[in-house]
Amino acid sequence: MVIPPISPITSFSSVGATGAAGASGAPGTPNATGSGGGNASQGGSNGGFGSAISNAVNNLQSIQNNASTAAAQAAAGQGTLADAMIASTQASLATQVTTAVTNKAIESFTSIMNMQV
Repeated sequence: MVIPPISPITSFSSVGATGAAGASGAPGTPNATGSGGGNASQGGSNGGFGSAISNAVNNLQSIQNNASTAAAQAAAGQGTLADAMIASTQASLATQVTTAVTNKAIESFTSIMNMQV
């Protein structure tokens, strides 16, 4: 049996491309989707931070669905327990990474909002 490598949640290379351009919008204007209040080049095909987060959450949901399916197949005798454990571990790790990134983003946002101007 070959154990497949754990795929990354997503690449955040689009964050480096836009940099702090998303912060150039009007104060208090959310720019999570890459539209409104920000740089015009942020929307469209290059995505942005909002689309990177959205892709990461969608990928997390897919990984969790795969783990659930593998567990159900193992319980029904159609799959192996090892495959179910691998899928479960991948889902657990992806959830931990997503939670850590979310917590760091909230912490950063709070820090920015508390800055004196």
